[in-house]
Amino acid sequence: MLSFKETCFKKNSLKKKLFSKKLLAACCLVIGVSACSSTDEEEDKSQLVAELTDISQQFKPEILWEKSVGDGVDGYFSRLKPVVAYGKVFSASRDGDVVAFDVESGKEQWKVDLRDVDDNQSFFARKKSALLSGGPIAGIDRVFIGSENGEVFALDANTGELIWQSKVKGEVIAAPAIDAGILVVNTSSGILKAFNASDGTDVWTVEQEVPPLSLRGVSPPVIASGGVLVGSADGSLSVYLLEKGQQGWSTEVGEATGSTELERVIDVDVAPLIFGDKIYAISSKGNLTAVDLRSGRVLWKRQYSSYRQLSIGGNVLYLTDIKGHVYAIDRNTGLERWSQLSLTNRGVTGPVPVGNYVVVGDFEGYLHWLDQNSGEIVSRYLVDSSGIYATPNVSKEILYIQSRDGDLQAIKTP
Repeated sequence: MLSFKETCFKKNSLKKKLFSKKLLAACCLVIGVSACSSTDEEEDKSQLVAELTDISQQFKPEILWEKSVGDGVDGYFSRLKPVVAYGKVFSASRDGDVVAFDVESGKEQWKVDLRDVDDNQSFFARKKSALLSGGPIAGIDRVFIGSENGEVFALDANTGELIWQSKVKGEVIAAPAIDAGILVVNTSSGILKAFNASDGTDVWTVEQEVPPLSLRGVSPPVIASGGVLVGSADGSLSVYLLEKGQQGWSTEVGEATGSTELERVIDVDVAPLIFGDKIYAISSKGNLTAVDLRSGRVLWKRQYSSYRQLSIGGNVLYLTDIKGHVYAIDRNTGLERWSQLSLTNRGVTGPVPVGNYVVVGDFEGYLHWLDQNSGEIVSRYLVDSSGIYATPNVSKEILYIQSRDGDLQAIKTP
């Protein structure tokens, strides 16, 4: 019979062996996982963010003025961007600040806070964010902006006074559109709603179907020739009569492929671009499509995918795809003129033409000037390290750009 001491020793030895086996198994598991991770990393280099390389800086952009718009949008998804009208630059922060600046000097003209427009909160209470997210846009001497709470605000463009306020079902995360005294709002819940722009009364409402899974984005409506053009989460582009909301034609832009719901997401979240008698639309997965404005007939399709704003200069379309690659496309034929691939995965904004260049921003806050003829990057400027999400706005060859932290700058291209 074993002594008490020998029995304890034997038990401890057995425990050590079991522990060693468990440790070895754990180590093998970790090594296996690490090996798999290494393999995955090697196989998925397409997800790497491109580092900026040295360029031949051909000119230095001129900063005309710089202002701050509250805390901007911070890290939230938002398409808030400045708009120029009536000799002013109107901009907003997600929290609720709406500010008007003189377009020439940048001097503040007025500022309002939409966090408590009804003045219901006590002086000592912390104000809740207004969650502004759609707009601003300007028209009939007013500024319109929407929120994630489904609120739509109309402000006097000269004073900032609240003219009217209304409610719509769903989040207003895309800029509204205005024409002929009618304001049209598209929401994340599929509601397309028209208001009388003067007093906020309802004109008509259309309920669009929304797939079970879609991107966090909504197509801004565009008004032309008495119709409201809007993309949808099911990959289609449709037109509705501005006066009564009746649907006209509808055409497919997205192209669903794959076996899972995620793979089949084909949202058309980009505002349709109208040029002459043609409309250009693009899906987050599928096609860049040219459509006849009157009939909805597809003129041509090319395989590009994007959720960033399209732009046009002369006979050339400019787009940024989902990988951050910038392209120049012949608008009549759909043939590619050039591509710029050096900004891969940098969260590149939609491109805008300025003079002889095309300008895009990125997630680190840089603006890049690309030569319109070759696509070569010829200049670069850091706006703000918080990053740039919204496509720059251009008025009279001046860029107006707002960073995520609310840094608003007016920039002139030499």
